[in-house]
Amino acid sequence: MKTIFKYFVSGLLFLIPVGATVYVIYWIFTTIDRLVRGPLEEILGMWVTGLGVVISLLVILFVGVLTRLFITRPLIRLIEKLFEKLPLVKLLYSSVKDLIGAFVGDKKKFDQPVLVTIVPDSNTRAMGFITRKNMDFWNLKDDVAVYFPQSYNFAGNIMIVPRSQITPLDVDSSDVMAFIVSGGVSGPGLDEKG
Repeated sequence: MKTIFKYFVSGLLFLIPVGATVYVIYWIFTTIDRLVRGPLEEILGMWVTGLGVVISLLVILFVGVLTRLFITRPLIRLIEKLFEKLPLVKLLYSSVKDLIGAFVGDKKKFDQPVLVTIVPDSNTRAMGFITRKNMDFWNLKDDVAVYFPQSYNFAGNIMIVPRSQITPLDVDSSDVMAFIVSGGVSGPGLDEKG
C-alpha cells in the first residue's frame, strides 16, 4: 500500500505543475481569442484562423513590456506578493515561476554546464549544471550543487559535489541541455560520424 501511495504522490507532483502550466497557457490563449473574436469579426467581416494566437502573443509581449517599465514595477511587485502569500497558489506560482526563470530571463540557473567525475580516479562522468556555487549555508565549503537533468524526461536530480570533481564546459548551455534531455542524440556534432 505504501508503494501505491508513493506512486500516487509522484504522479501528483508531476501532473499538478504540468497540468497547471498547460491550463494557464490554454486559458490565456482562449480568453484573449474570445475577447477579440467578436469585435474583429465586425471590423474585418470575417474571422482569420490563427489571429487569436497572434494577438495572444502580442498581449504577452505587451505585458512583458509593462513588467519592465519603471512606472508599473510597484504594481507587478504587489501582484507577486499577493500570489506568494496565498497558501496553495504560493506553491504553484513560485514553483512555475522558478522553473521558467531557470531557463529564461535575467536569472537563468542552467547557464554553467559541467562534467562531474562520478567516482574519483575514474573516467566515468556525468553532464550537469551548477545551480549553487556556494554551499556555505550548510557548512559545505568545498562543495557545489549540480543539477543532472534526466534523458527523455522533465525531471532530474540535484547532487552536492566536491569542486575537485567538477570540469567546467565552455559550451552553450542550451546545447548541453538538448544533448542530455535527448539522451545524446540531439545537439551539436550531429553532422559528425559516431
